[in-house]
Amino acid sequence: MATELVHIGFGNVIAVNRVITFLSVNQQPIKRLLKESREKGLLIDATHGRKAKAAILFDTGHIVLAPVTAETIAHRLTTASESIEEKIEP
Repeated sequence: MATELVHIGFGNVIAVNRVITFLSVNQQPIKRLLKESREKGLLIDATHGRKAKAAILFDTGHIVLAPVTAETIAHRLTTASESIEEKIEP
């Protein structure tokens, strides 16, 4: 199985096959989860100083903060999947 990478902004990419879920950072339970992750050293900030709009939870327990919304990442994922399918079909 090939690793599929998706751009999440500012030259950062994530391995989609390791992602569990995309989360909105506006909710209080997510903010608590982010605080706990930061304390454990499992939080990766990929926002480059911008406002975090999405948190991406991985199967390793790491959380990545992204400067783009979860909807944008999902759209990029579906667009990337469609282009891969076009390359496979003759």
